[in-house]
Amino acid sequence: MTHQELIKQKVTESVRVKQQFSDYLFLAIERAAEKIIASYGSGGKLILFGNGGSAADAQHFACELVGRFLRERRPLSAIALSTNSSVLTCLGNDYGYERIFERQVQAMARPEDVVIGISTSGDSPNVLRALVAARETGCGTIGMTGLSGGAMKDVVDVLLNVPSSETPRIQESHVLIGHIICELVELAVRE
Repeated sequence: MTHQELIKQKVTESVRVKQQFSDYLFLAIERAAEKIIASYGSGGKLILFGNGGSAADAQHFACELVGRFLRERRPLSAIALSTNSSVLTCLGNDYGYERIFERQVQAMARPEDVVIGISTSGDSPNVLRALVAARETGCGTIGMTGLSGGAMKDVVDVLLNVPSSETPRIQESHVLIGHIICELVELAVRE
């Protein structure tokens, strides 16, 4: 296979996954945006986390809300839990890697907040523990994952499961879903 053939194949695969989004997923994206809009309306914030590329996606999502997405508006409170290396290494050392997000959720989350866990498999132990902690706090919970939903499907209010089992295709779709949610939130937010 030539480089050009590989490039075309990957673009085609990515487009195919997005074209397979179902009505269920469209409704779930809308429900996720509505949860976040309601949270902001009641003075809440958005808390996001994931590992590796999903951590980067959490940061990307947060920056679009704190800064701006498509228009000027007031900044919206959004925190990605993977950005403070001192907190991460402290919690990893003292409590174990499985608790790095859970402990932060316990410290920062309030019932009016929405918590988004991102895991392509839906089975990352540290993401699952943090989502459970968020539920115990009374937060709205959203999970972004792949086709099966993994264990995440049982611990979130809204499941955004991309119709793929391939990590790159799932992550590409997570960025699209994040952008759609940001646009819906931005349209609803008053200046």
